[in-house]
Amino acid sequence: MAERGDRGGQQAACGHDSYRTPLASRYASPEMCFVFSDRYKFRTWRQLWLWLAEAEQTLGLPITDEQIQEMKSNLDNIDFKMAAEEEKQLRHDVMAHVHTFGHCCPKAAAIIHLGATSCYVGDNTDLIILRNAFDLLLPKLARVISRLADFAKERADLPTLGFTHFQPAQLTTVGKRCCLWIQDLCMDLQNLKRVRDDLRFRGVKGTTGTQASFLQLFEGDDQKVEQLDRMVTEKAGFKRAFIITGQTYTRKVDIEVLSVLASLGASVHKICTDIRLLANLKEMEEPFEKQQIGSSAMPYKRNPMRSERCCSLARHLMTLLMDPLQTASVQWFERTLDDSANRRICLAEAFLTADTILNTLQNISEGLVVYPKDCHEKIRVLSQQAAAVVKQEGGDNDLIERIQADPYFSPIHSQLDHLLDPSSFTGRASQQVQRFLEEEVYPLLKPYESVMKVKAELCL
Repeated sequence: MAERGDRGGQQAACGHDSYRTPLASRYASPEMCFVFSDRYKFRTWRQLWLWLAEAEQTLGLPITDEQIQEMKSNLDNIDFKMAAEEEKQLRHDVMAHVHTFGHCCPKAAAIIHLGATSCYVGDNTDLIILRNAFDLLLPKLARVISRLADFAKERADLPTLGFTHFQPAQLTTVGKRCCLWIQDLCMDLQNLKRVRDDLRFRGVKGTTGTQASFLQLFEGDDQKVEQLDRMVTEKAGFKRAFIITGQTYTRKVDIEVLSVLASLGASVHKICTDIRLLANLKEMEEPFEKQQIGSSAMPYKRNPMRSERCCSLARHLMTLLMDPLQTASVQWFERTLDDSANRRICLAEAFLTADTILNTLQNISEGLVVYPKDCHEKIRVLSQQAAAVVKQEGGDNDLIERIQADPYFSPIHSQLDHLLDPSSFTGRASQQVQRFLEEEVYPLLKPYESVMKVKAELCL
């Protein structure tokens, strides 16, 4: 039997006869899948037990250097088969891994998990995972914004027909429209960074958040209990921990996390819907490989499959927000366990889904194709119609020919080309693009400059 947490082993054992989530097996990046893997989770549990023991030793509890070293040496020595057998008997995942860790650390077995409750490893690990998952998403989102900014700058002056209600409206430019997309994504980047930076460690709080077990271990010394909490929080790389918790950290945190991811999903859905509509109008297309097949029956088709995938997964991402909303609302008193199974699914799926749509959108933005002639000709037709309405209050599309044939308009015949230039109808679109990129986009991307050259690796 394959070890739990061994992704390749699981797939080999399951073969094609068992369901596997497409997010992990088909779409999301290996690095995001690893952050939510069993191996990473249980290794982090062991790291948390080590940090706790180190801090407790520093503060005077009878823990030896030998015990600490034994734990350090076995952080990665995880017997997943033993852990599974222990959990089957104990019906308790944390205690199963306490026993499994203790088995390879016999000298330290007695002090592993000393004074802690299950949520010490469970919740603190979740917070570490959330932080690290944000750290994977943020540069990917920044790269998407950077690629679109390049696209917008290059096409800041290219006129195109604007639409309101998906009906022909006043002209804009291809670059200006792209900046509408970028502006939403910049808001998402700021929101993801804010929620990531606002994450607080649960810390060392005990079974109902009162720290009673640790107060007993330190014989009533409040100061040492607070020091213990601070030391472990610092070891985990968090600037601060919650002062108040129940058994768990407040599930409002999960709402905050999934809210910004769902909002990102809405942004991507809008962008990719626009691209799909523009593809139908023959103005813009997503990348299309030489060997790519658009349709099994219609070889001439170039379906916007990447944009469709983004829309499909973005819808899933947006719906996941309902899980933490309902979970937080039904947490009884200090906690109830009906959050556990739900959170195992929705948190991982949200990040794997966001990871997938950002990888795909980066690929799209690196190869967008614009057809200027189609843009120009549609604009010219609308320009003629607009001139007819203005000049003759309902004239048809042959207005230009009529003007050219009528001697009355001879004073402006030499100006007709200029008057019909589509760029004369786009207002300050070009200047807005330049100012927006310089004042709002490029400063926001500056912290991510080192990762900007990374190309998108698109999964299936």
